[in-house]
Amino acid sequence: MKFGTKAIHAGVEPDPSTGAIMTPIFQTTTYAQASPGNNKGFEYSRTKNPTREALQKSFAALENAKYGLAFASGMAATDAVARLLKPGDEVVSTNDLYGGSYRLFTKIFAHYGIKFHFVDMTSIDEVKKVINDQTKLIWAETPTNPMMKVVDIVALAKVAKSSNAILAVDNTFATPYLQNPLDLGADLVMHSVTKYLAGHSDVVMGALMTSNDELNEQLAFIQNAAGAIAGPQDCFLVLRGIKTLHLRMQRHCENGAAVAKYLADHPKVSDVFWPGFEGTPQYDIASKQMRGFGGMISFILKEDHIEGAYQVLEKLNIFALAESLGGVESLCGHPATMTHASIPREERLKTGLKDSLIRLSVGIEDIDDLIADLEQAIG
Repeated sequence: MKFGTKAIHAGVEPDPSTGAIMTPIFQTTTYAQASPGNNKGFEYSRTKNPTREALQKSFAALENAKYGLAFASGMAATDAVARLLKPGDEVVSTNDLYGGSYRLFTKIFAHYGIKFHFVDMTSIDEVKKVINDQTKLIWAETPTNPMMKVVDIVALAKVAKSSNAILAVDNTFATPYLQNPLDLGADLVMHSVTKYLAGHSDVVMGALMTSNDELNEQLAFIQNAAGAIAGPQDCFLVLRGIKTLHLRMQRHCENGAAVAKYLADHPKVSDVFWPGFEGTPQYDIASKQMRGFGGMISFILKEDHIEGAYQVLEKLNIFALAESLGGVESLCGHPATMTHASIPREERLKTGLKDSLIRLSVGIEDIDDLIADLEQAIG
């Protein structure tokens, strides 16, 4: 089944009781049982809910996985993965990492005796340097947030397999439309569903997808036992959003390419970070493992100071200054003080995340209007 057809139909069937085309919102906490244990597969909605079940099947189909799990947020999904670990275990992650993930790892799970290594994952040799017998999890983002670095998933999967570690890939920026990490050797995929999968800036949710039976059993237990589940109303909204994922992503990619090229040619812009530029270090890898380059872009002005970045951000009109990304509307952000504020400045600077860096989530508006907005803001 092609992706567009899958996005519309996978996991969704007409409701057997009414024939409703859209999965109903089963807004219930509990289910009547004919006799103790005779529950038709449903007993309590933290454990299982029909609306969430349909969405989880859709998640699995999108990532070519056997299983999908829906969580209350992307961080709840990441938290569930970290709960697989025990004191003494070690984790290798990218040094160019979403600030919320960094905060969860260093401020919460590090206190439980879990050690985290943050390295440049564009260099497999750097990853290998910190791998040891205690390494149980490799956590990757690709493209990374916010520097848009591309990690070679196939090469990373070989390292994970040789060290008996789980390879989990945060696929939020690429989405299943552009990249399928499980097909490239990853064990687990995470999505902040809040972003592109839901796509309309009206839902907070996370997802995990895997084809590993044991991993799914462990994570499903954590989902139920810890209870950070997605509610049925949110599941319904995401099911609706997924139906246009392929159409939205096509426009995000088209607009993203146009904005990236505009910025690269702008006399007041010094650096533009986007994986689609030929001749850049990660272009060949991106071309190999992605089907497009997405709508996320970061850039730095030639006058490299925070005040100049603030001025541009405050002048933008169509690009709203706001947290998050991946909605139909264009957003702009200042990672140093917003999404990545929890990362110490000296650590941010090592990855190239300067105080003046601006991140754009390019939406699906008319491209001429987006370019005009950037033109008037940058000058």
